[in-house]
Amino acid sequence: QVQLVESGGGLVQAGGSLRLSCAASGQIFAVNDMTWYRQAPGKQRELVASITILTTTKYADSVKGRFTISRDNAKNTVYLQMNRLKPEDKAVYYCNADVTAVVDGNPACTTDYWGQGTQVTVSS
Repeated sequence: QVQLVESGGGLVQAGGSLRLSCAASGQIFAVNDMTWYRQAPGKQRELVASITILTTTKYADSVKGRFTISRDNAKNTVYLQMNRLKPEDKAVYYCNADVTAVVDGNPACTTDYWGQGTQVTVSS
């Protein structure tokens, strides 16, 4: 069983910064792509940023130049540094990870996992 636990959300004024973290734990052989999504009220969930195991990154146009995704493979953790936050960044942020499990010391199935979500609120 694999779990993703997010932290770092909260309330911040426009122009401020927050850093989200998402740690994967459990029977893990490898954590492959890690992605942050967000969902604002009444809107569809959208991709914010992603990072591969080789640290290739991708960003939504709306956050380029303001957000930075990074990862610590030793800790199976992904981070999202959010700077110059805007009211339109307000959403629940979800972590997603593509994880290869380990069984008896060998790689097993690869499954997509989601975190529980963390609220980010930006006041104007």
